[in-house]
Amino acid sequence: MKIWVDADACPTAIKAILYRAANRAQVELTLVANQMLRTPPSPWIRALQVPAGFDGADQRIVQEALAGDLVITADVPLAAKVIAKGACALDPRGDRLDASNIQGRLSMRNFMEELRSSGVETGGPAAFSAADRQTFANRLDGFLSKRR
Repeated sequence: MKIWVDADACPTAIKAILYRAANRAQVELTLVANQMLRTPPSPWIRALQVPAGFDGADQRIVQEALAGDLVITADVPLAAKVIAKGACALDPRGDRLDASNIQGRLSMRNFMEELRSSGVETGGPAAFSAADRQTFANRLDGFLSKRR
């Protein structure tokens, strides 16, 4: 089991939680981004830079992720693709995305995209909070506990 991170938009606080968890659980953590990332020195943590371009990191994660892996992403279409491969997905706010809820999430995402493209201002997500960090840490810990 490996953890893959769609790192271009992943909050720094979530990356810090992931670094600690990877070292504690001794699980491979790979951050994929189209920019160079600094990661702490660890045999469990690596950064993978992909060429800049539309969805380059997403495509690499889909290519590399295997059934049983965990993908950290707020990108619903990416989550759908890795779920179809048998991987699990967790967004940075701690929401688990799986076969039971991904179609609803995709539908809502597509609906909101249509609204925005027609000129409707939909607003953005709520500010990232300490409660979001805690929820993410708890869900990640639960996932890693099941792995043992």
